[in-house]
Amino acid sequence: MINDNQPTAAELDSAGITSIEAEAAPEPIAEQTFADFGIHPDIVAALEEKGIVHPFPIQAMTLPVALSGHDIIGQARTGTGKTLGFGVPLLSRVTAPGETSKAVVPAPEGKPQAMVVVPTRELAVQVASDLEAAAKKRGIRIAQIYGGRAFEPQVERLEKGIEVIVGTPGRIIDLATRGHLDLAYVGCLVLDEADEMLDLGFLPDVEKILAMTPGGRQTMLFSATMPGAVVTLARRYMTQPTHIRAMQDDTSEAETASSIEQFVYRAHAMDKVEMLARILQAKDRGLTIIFSRTKRTAAKVSDELISRGFAAAPLHGDLGQGAREQALRAFRSGKVDVLVATDVAARGIDVEDVTHVINYQCPEDEKTYVHRIGRTGRAGKTGIAVTLVDWDDLHRWALINKALDLGIPEPEETYSSSEHLFEDLEIPANATGSLPKSARTREGLDAERVEDLGETGRSDSRQRGERRPRRDDERGRSGGRGGRSGGRGGERQASGGSSERRPRRDAASTEGSDGSSQPRRRRRRTRGGAGEAPAAD
Repeated sequence: MINDNQPTAAELDSAGITSIEAEAAPEPIAEQTFADFGIHPDIVAALEEKGIVHPFPIQAMTLPVALSGHDIIGQARTGTGKTLGFGVPLLSRVTAPGETSKAVVPAPEGKPQAMVVVPTRELAVQVASDLEAAAKKRGIRIAQIYGGRAFEPQVERLEKGIEVIVGTPGRIIDLATRGHLDLAYVGCLVLDEADEMLDLGFLPDVEKILAMTPGGRQTMLFSATMPGAVVTLARRYMTQPTHIRAMQDDTSEAETASSIEQFVYRAHAMDKVEMLARILQAKDRGLTIIFSRTKRTAAKVSDELISRGFAAAPLHGDLGQGAREQALRAFRSGKVDVLVATDVAARGIDVEDVTHVINYQCPEDEKTYVHRIGRTGRAGKTGIAVTLVDWDDLHRWALINKALDLGIPEPEETYSSSEHLFEDLEIPANATGSLPKSARTREGLDAERVEDLGETGRSDSRQRGERRPRRDDERGRSGGRGGRSGGRGGERQASGGSSERRPRRDAASTEGSDGSSQPRRRRRRTRGGAGEAPAAD
């Protein structure tokens, strides 16, 4: 059983936090509608157009408190509807163009009145999309501010005027310190996925952003877990917040994935792609996410699957932002139905109708496992999760199994030809290592255009992206000279694919004709003027 870092009642009391708990059911509350909360009619109408009428439990608990202007700490698992839980109150506080402001100190026309800070670019895109759908009929302007894109278009967007900012910490600070982004009138600030932001090392940036905003703002903090650092953040920067915790009906993490059928197999590394090819031909398989631990593996597996006829696309940190967004758009639109992603790149992905999640490499820990398989079986739907465990990862899996009480301590030895694999996942008996040509109906990644984001494709400090600390997924990435990261925003990007490091030329080495690094050879002069035989230094 995993510890979800729930603070004790004494800790909450000492921080001045009032706690409310309720069961987090996977279905909307049929007895209530968004209109029941006194929300702006245009927001209600916009949600109805999207088929959103009844609130989820976290939304129903959050809306009355947030609409009254109180600070909130919302604790709920990913996929439970928390974006609208903070998004609807946030949009309700904003004065749209042409409306009369009710604020004590009205914001000048075009100055941001609300801001959502998120840990990753993909989550920024997702949150902004949800807010834009809800704000459509009010004409509220929402700007996405994150690294990997050129500064100029974002600056131009700010100059034209906006009401809401959705962005990542590094780029928000860059634009604010350069004078392009004025946060003096932000009356509502949301920190989404706060625990992930702290895990990624963004606490100093978050504190800097909080210091740039007015002291009387409404602050809403949303987090899946409540580690001590989140409680400390709330104590320092929030005013008598209400802690709203959407509980599962059982404290076991395994129960949080009750809508997901889980299969775990002990697999041989040389046979994994063959197994994947057959799993991807399972009955009723729809959109599928395959997780790997490293960027190199994600790129390799994607290429292997494409060569076998599958519509696959990679998503990892060595891709430029344009390529990452191309992959996500193609996946959401169904042009590709297999996304091969690393954990870091996949944070914040919220795509409907993902039927299968496959752990090509065993997750690092139980928290990562739950995060991965939680990409399917969302919003009351069911899903299938398959985990392939190498012999070398059996000890890691044993710890995950024990923490989550899954009852699978020793995965069954499985190969691409194993009968039980075909039976478990309902794979046709005639499935082979390639997708039949008759089944190759999707357009593929090339059918989705790559948006020009102003990326330079360079890997030095002049390409300014979103600053993020190094993680296991990003080893080998560096910027600038001598392998040092380049300046404040130096996330390395390559517009079209993986970024390989070039051997460094210096006084002691040269490059051979095959590209390998060889020692420089020196000649010594003799008295007779003849050179000695070359000698390696």
